[in-house]
Amino acid sequence: MNQEFGAIADLVRLHAQHTPDRPALADAQHTLDYRALDALMDRVAAALQRDGLRAGDAIAVCAASSVHYTAVFLGALRAGVAVAPLAPGSAPASLARMITDADARLLFTDASAAEVISAAKATGLPHIALDGSEVGRALDDWLAAPDARPEPVQTQPGWAFNIIYSSGTTGEPKGIVQGHGMRWSHIQRGAKYEYDSHTVTLLSTPLYSNTTLVVFFPTIAFGGCVVLMPKFDALAYLQLAEKHRVTHTMLVPVQYQRLMAHPRFDAHDLSTFRHKFSTSAPFNAALKADVLKRWPGGLVEFYGMTEGGGTCILEAHLNPTKLHTVGQPAPGSDIRLIDEEGNELPRDNLDAAGEVVGHSAGMMTGYHRQPEKTREAEWFDATGKRFIRTGDVGRFDADGFLTLFDRKKDMIISGGFNIYPSDLEAVVRGHAAVADVAVVGVPSEQWGETPVAFVVRREGDATTEDALLQWANAQVGKTQRLARLSFIDELPRSAIGKVLKRELRDLSA
Repeated sequence: MNQEFGAIADLVRLHAQHTPDRPALADAQHTLDYRALDALMDRVAAALQRDGLRAGDAIAVCAASSVHYTAVFLGALRAGVAVAPLAPGSAPASLARMITDADARLLFTDASAAEVISAAKATGLPHIALDGSEVGRALDDWLAAPDARPEPVQTQPGWAFNIIYSSGTTGEPKGIVQGHGMRWSHIQRGAKYEYDSHTVTLLSTPLYSNTTLVVFFPTIAFGGCVVLMPKFDALAYLQLAEKHRVTHTMLVPVQYQRLMAHPRFDAHDLSTFRHKFSTSAPFNAALKADVLKRWPGGLVEFYGMTEGGGTCILEAHLNPTKLHTVGQPAPGSDIRLIDEEGNELPRDNLDAAGEVVGHSAGMMTGYHRQPEKTREAEWFDATGKRFIRTGDVGRFDADGFLTLFDRKKDMIISGGFNIYPSDLEAVVRGHAAVADVAVVGVPSEQWGETPVAFVVRREGDATTEDALLQWANAQVGKTQRLARLSFIDELPRSAIGKVLKRELRDLSA
C-alpha cells in the first residue's frame, strides 16, 4: 500500500489469488469470498464492455446497500467505468436530473427504489435489478458468462472513480467527481488504523455517501470483510457487531447517540473493536467522552468535505482534552483560514477565526460539468496552490487543533446527510399560498439537526400550516422533509435585505 498509486480492483484480484476463501462481503442474504467476488467483478466488467461502455463512461446505482451493489461498483471500476451512487430517497425529478447529469449509460436498482425509479423512467436508461425484483432486468440475466474475462484496463489516477451528488431537490445538482488517485490516498492511510486481512467492518450508512466509502474501500483493499446493513437499527447493529467480531465501523454522530442510549448497549461484547470512525456532522464532546468510556477501541473523527481539499483528524482516544475540536490537519493536508475578502489569516494569530480551506492529494477534480460552481469552491494562495473552500468558520488553538464555530453556508446536516435550505425554500415558494419563506436548521435529539420553515402567507389565503407542510414534504426526498412549518407575519431582515436566520433559530428554540 506504500506504492504511489494502485487500482483497488487489482487488489481484489490479488486477494482472490492468495486468500480465495476469505469472506469479502456479507449482507443478510449473501456472503461472497474473494474468489467469488473477483469472478463476479469480471462478469460485471465484461458485461459493461459487451454493452459498449469504455473507460471514462459512467453507470448509476440507486439501491439499498447489498453484496450485489458493491460487486457491481467494484466491477465497474475494473472496467474503468465511473459509478454515480444515488439515494433511493431522492425526489423523482431530482433523481432524473442526476442520472442525466452523470451521463450514466445503465441504471442498477432494486425494490427499495421502485417508486422513485418508476417516476424517473423518463431517462430512458436500461434498468438492471440487483435483487431480482420487477424494477428491471435481472442481474443474473444481464451478467456476462461465469467464465468471462474483461479486456484489461490500465487504471489512471486522474480517471473518475465516482460521482457523488451533494444536493439536488431543485435546480442543478452538483456532482462531485472523485478520482482514483483520491481514493488511493484513503487506502494509504489504512495501515495507521490497523486495517488488515482480518479486518471486519460493519457499515450501516448508505453506499451513496462518501462517509461510507472512505471506510468500505480500505477494508476491501487490505483484504478484510465488509458486513452491510441496508438500514440502521441500534439493537440489530449491536447484535451484528458481536456476531461478526467486528473490528472497524463508520457511524455518524446521531447513530452513536442512539447506540449509547440503548438500554442493552453494555450487555454486548464489543471487545474486538480496533477503531470506530465518525464524520459528516457535529459530534458533541460529551458524547465522544461517553463512547471512549464505554466502547472498546479507538475513536477517530474525520473533518472534511466530500469535495476533498484536506482533512482534520481527531484521534479522540489519544487526545481526551481536545474533544471539543475536530483535530489536527492530517498528514499531507494543508489547512488554512481566510477572511471574508479571501485573505489568508496568520496561523500564529490564535484570536483569528476564518473560513476553513484545505489542500491535499485527495481533492475532487471538480463539479461534474459545472466549471463555474467549481471555481466558486476554489481558493488559491499567493503561489497559485489550489485549495477547496469548506464554508465553515473555525479557529486553531496553540496546539494546532481546529475548533469549528459556525457554517458560513446555511447547510443543514440531518442524520449525517446534507440539506440545503435554499433548495427547500424554492420548493415551498412554488405553492400559491406563499409570499416569502426561510428555512433554518434547528437542534434535534433524533437527527442532530432538522429543517424548519418560516412562511409569510399571501394576504387573504386560508391554507393551513399543516396542509402546506404536507404539500411541501410530498415534493422532496425523505431525508429532506421539513420537521415543522410556521406562519410568520414578516421575516426578520438586515438593512440590506438579508434574512436574519439566527433570529429565526431563536424563535424555534
